[in-house]
Amino acid sequence: MMNTREIFKYRVESDEAGQRLDSYIAGRLADCSRSHAAQLIRQGFIQVDDQNCKPGYKVKSNERILAQIPAPAPTKIVGESLPLNIIFEDQNLMVINKPAGMVVHPAAGHSTGTLVHGILFHCPDLEGIGGEKRPGIVHRLDKDTSGIMVVAKNDCTHHDLARQFKDRSIQKRYLALILGSPPTASGQIDLPVGRHPVERKKMSTHGSRGRDALTLWKVQERFPGAALLEIELKTGRTHQIRVHCQAMGYPIVGDPVYTQRGVLKSLAHSNSALHQALKKAQRQMLHAWSLGFKHPANGRPLLFEAPVPEDMVAILDELRRMSKMTD
Repeated sequence: MMNTREIFKYRVESDEAGQRLDSYIAGRLADCSRSHAAQLIRQGFIQVDDQNCKPGYKVKSNERILAQIPAPAPTKIVGESLPLNIIFEDQNLMVINKPAGMVVHPAAGHSTGTLVHGILFHCPDLEGIGGEKRPGIVHRLDKDTSGIMVVAKNDCTHHDLARQFKDRSIQKRYLALILGSPPTASGQIDLPVGRHPVERKKMSTHGSRGRDALTLWKVQERFPGAALLEIELKTGRTHQIRVHCQAMGYPIVGDPVYTQRGVLKSLAHSNSALHQALKKAQRQMLHAWSLGFKHPANGRPLLFEAPVPEDMVAILDELRRMSKMTD
């Protein structure tokens, strides 16, 4: 048995009989989600009358429950001193304005310098997720997408935020600079998003196993040959906004994956000034601008906004100057 952090002993009351064991434990232990309780049960850290049971076991009146909670296992990831733009923080969660160029989670080719590395350094006393000292990444932003993210510090917060994302009660708004200008002021894109049938690193609306995806948009500002959209995500599929904008015929400026080369060549011939302005985009001009959710600990509504980053502001200012010259 591992070194334990705490040992708890319970006796099932008559009005508690019939509950699933994982639900019973989640209701008794602070900051313990049902999924984490199930994990502890499967690993043998929780016993009923000295016997191992399954997470779905229905507890009976007067049964004795022994819970030995292991200390969080140290993560293999070593924290790094990285600049974090923290908008809000308490004992349960952090809200961070992620800069473009920063990868969220370690992966092949990105073993250092990620957001997770920075959080681990900033929070050396992190309670951990799923029995491991790591932050709870509930949602992600692409490397070159800037903006707001919420990160859980413990299991209960992680579980509740994940539920809010799943039931689509979290409000997610983005700003996207697109090539072209839609004829209407607003609209929606309701197309499934899945893996591209040929190019496996890309997503597509034409894959055979696409998942439902809904994107609402409205024009916030128009320029000659471009537009700034305010986008609200109702689902959270990989590359959803980028794929949906391409499917709509208005790819995001600076997107190297979902903008066809022919479009840029055509633009260079038809509007060289616009082409030169948009060439300054070193990444997709997509910013996670606003995030609203209920605080998992007290249910209080929270709403956060992240200022538009400087590189995006510079291009927008140039487009505004161009608009004045053509008026």
